[in-house]
Amino acid sequence: MKERQVYHLRIFFEGRVQGVGFRLRTLQIAREYEVSGQVCNLPDGRVELHAEGSHAEVEAFVEEVSDRMDVFIRKSRREGEFRLAQYAGFHIV
Repeated sequence: MKERQVYHLRIFFEGRVQGVGFRLRTLQIAREYEVSGQVCNLPDGRVELHAEGSHAEVEAFVEEVSDRMDVFIRKSRREGEFRLAQYAGFHIV
């Protein structure tokens, strides 16, 4: 069986992104899209998001997260690549 390549996007969100329901809202939004991955708080106050799936689906998901959580986000940094799938489902860490 051939391993499946997916688009993987890693994003770091900065701003007032912890303690405002960012991870829970991201999980809820992920259920509306065909994406897998995880979202977690980092010790430095940022939130790290990993999302994978089709390029179009991942980009649409991330755009929705950014739109809905815009008031809390000051800055974000993205790293995208195609690679083998590493996640099953979407989780808060």
